[in-house]
Amino acid sequence: MDRTDKKILKIMQQDGRISNQALADRVGISTAACWRRVRALEDEGLITSYAAILSRTKVNLNLCAFVHITLTRHSKETTTSFEEAILERPEVLECFSTTGDADFILRVVTESIESLDVFLSESLFTLPQISQVRSNIALRELKFTTTLPLS
Repeated sequence: MDRTDKKILKIMQQDGRISNQALADRVGISTAACWRRVRALEDEGLITSYAAILSRTKVNLNLCAFVHITLTRHSKETTTSFEEAILERPEVLECFSTTGDADFILRVVTESIESLDVFLSESLFTLPQISQVRSNIALRELKFTTTLPLS
């Protein structure tokens, strides 16, 4: 990945709908070269998908929680079955395997505290491999970005 590729990626992170012509103009290369580079970045897996980023609150997902999970055991079977269960849950936007007090940290969005309670009670607390669940509710969002800091 050279400087031109990085420039393309930076621009596309800010505006995923930019036309190839506008992108080529901003980067300073021909439209054909720009198209080839974008396709190569996709083929190499640097660009994994394109998406519309929605306003969470405008679609009535007003609550964001960070859920810390501790498993009963750290066997491959226990971890795999937990991960499979989490991948099925649309409320879970992100799941990280972590070091420290928790084995996993989830970012969960729901409509309300009541719907978070339902998610916890009916989805997480029923999983036998979980020993402890601790939740933190986000009071306000100071920063949200999907832009990676490319140097």
